[in-house]
Amino acid sequence: MKLRHMFGLLLAALFCASFAFAQTAPESPSLLNQGKYVPDIATFLNIGAWGPAGYSWDGKTVFCGSSASGAYQVYRLTDEGWPYQLTAFEDGIDGFTLSYDGKTAVVSASVGGDENSQLYLMDTNTGRLMQITDRPDVQYGSVTWSRDDKYLYFRSNEENLRDFFIYRMNIASGDHVKVFGDSVKTRGSNAISDLSLDGTKMIVSNWKSNVNNDLYLLNLATGKYDHITPHQGDIVYSNTTLLPDNKTVWLTCNDNKDGMARLATMTVGVKKPKIEWVTDGWLDSKWEVEGMGFSRDFKHQVATINEDGYNRLKMREFATKKELPNPPLDGILGVGGSDENGNCLISFSGPTRAPDVWKWNPYTKELKQLTFSIYAGIDRNMFREPQLIRYKSFDGIEIPAFLYLPPDYEKGKPVPFIVDAHGGPESQFQPDFIRNFQYLMLNGYGIIAPNVRGSSGYGRDFLNLDNYKNRKNSLKDYKAGVEWLIANGYTKPGMIGIRGGSYGGYVALGMITEYPDLFSAAIDIVGIANFQTFLQNTASYRRALREAEYGPLTDPEFLKEISPIHKANLIKTPLMVVHGANDPRVPVGEARQILEAVAKNGITVDSLIFADEGHGSGKRVNTIKEYRKHVEFFNRFLKPKPAGEATEPKK
Repeated sequence: MKLRHMFGLLLAALFCASFAFAQTAPESPSLLNQGKYVPDIATFLNIGAWGPAGYSWDGKTVFCGSSASGAYQVYRLTDEGWPYQLTAFEDGIDGFTLSYDGKTAVVSASVGGDENSQLYLMDTNTGRLMQITDRPDVQYGSVTWSRDDKYLYFRSNEENLRDFFIYRMNIASGDHVKVFGDSVKTRGSNAISDLSLDGTKMIVSNWKSNVNNDLYLLNLATGKYDHITPHQGDIVYSNTTLLPDNKTVWLTCNDNKDGMARLATMTVGVKKPKIEWVTDGWLDSKWEVEGMGFSRDFKHQVATINEDGYNRLKMREFATKKELPNPPLDGILGVGGSDENGNCLISFSGPTRAPDVWKWNPYTKELKQLTFSIYAGIDRNMFREPQLIRYKSFDGIEIPAFLYLPPDYEKGKPVPFIVDAHGGPESQFQPDFIRNFQYLMLNGYGIIAPNVRGSSGYGRDFLNLDNYKNRKNSLKDYKAGVEWLIANGYTKPGMIGIRGGSYGGYVALGMITEYPDLFSAAIDIVGIANFQTFLQNTASYRRALREAEYGPLTDPEFLKEISPIHKANLIKTPLMVVHGANDPRVPVGEARQILEAVAKNGITVDSLIFADEGHGSGKRVNTIKEYRKHVEFFNRFLKPKPAGEATEPKK
């Protein structure tokens, strides 16, 4: 329930008096009722957002994360509910992991978007910090505390800058040693999946690609480990929890006939561990289980189901299997921690609601909002919900997409439209609160955000449809989306643009090379232009993961064939390129290549290279600058001009 104020009755009385007066007196003219008020893009980007970061087991202390200061920082809520800022890193923080006693936390932070996070020990009362790693060329992460708070486990690529191994640090001395990983059997990207209650066992996940991993059970006393998930093909094992008996593992897995991630268990410590599917009816759904976890005392179990891009929350008592009620909140929900009294922190957002943190008790049904995102003076009633639609692609496959329409849209009357291409490519577009979408709609734009083949959330088979040699089939899905918009009268040629970030940036470039006449404006944000140079120059720890998706460097002809740089001479669509100079994922050389190549075509090419950013803009000052340019660029080329004012023609 929302916080109540003592003057609520007074406000109600004033409202009634005002209403009575309105019956007898004519309405006074007001500037608030004149014309259409749409704040600028900077105002929209100043809308706040809060998420849960940590919750003490006694329920007395709540930690939240927000970019309210201009970069993502962590706050502690005071007894009065005021957010007390604990961190003040210039570039924000990358992670926050609370100790079990709640007195200490580990903060991870990098500089300028380089993603080489260093670790800091923090006093959660004062915010005092002590740096405990100091290798600017190394990335640290996957932080996990032992239950007695004496040891810290993390992953790091400090051994060779390529492979991530697992390390243990003694909090008293600051010394750390490697406990898992070698450059032969377990090379690559290792991460901590779970640490046993007694601290003797650990489950480590070794990622072969973004859609394929293996689990290992590590004995921390002996250093020996067992491979517990031998399998064929691309299988994902995630949301792993080792129960206190050190024998039973709960997890989600997509190694089944329909390829959908389902709830499962596994008995370890036996010769041949095998997956046993949970069939107790709790999560019966045709959709994937996206998340699953337990309370610290294992009394409660929670899960989220991804229903066509919307997250649905499920809660139950673990021992009795009694299902517990969800909070009466309609939107995108997630659990961010729980306490010994059965309370849990809930993250709540939706297409028209900025994310906030709430506290929910499923037994007393007490609901309390803990954070209040500011809306920067913008009326939330102006925001628009999307429609979930489906269209068929070239081969009959059905593509789900979210359709956003401007508030004054009239059926059959074409409006400027933007195709939004998500990254990954294994990501999924979800209809969360997207500030710039709301701004664009209020300025007359429609937006379509497809989940093309290769997107997550729809099962293993759909996820793998764009792998390697099938790369361009996903581009055809975007083309089919544009054709659907035109056929249904939403827009028309000459009014359509495309924008995407990361892999979505590649999509934007790929679409204007494969279909040069389809779009009238394109924005590439930290996108890939040349798959060969991308794989050669991406951070060494990422190369194997990306080769599994896009194709290996040993197949240069195929990589050349799918790279937009080699068809840049065909580009006649006005193009804007945005990149961070410190990007470790898609190096800035990708942007410079395409800018140099397209400049020869005699078309409009705008660029924005941030010296202090990496894989996307993290500082609000840069985000505002970037999205202002987005809006100016699309307005220039997609919006119909008044008579006598010509739009710059394509050349």
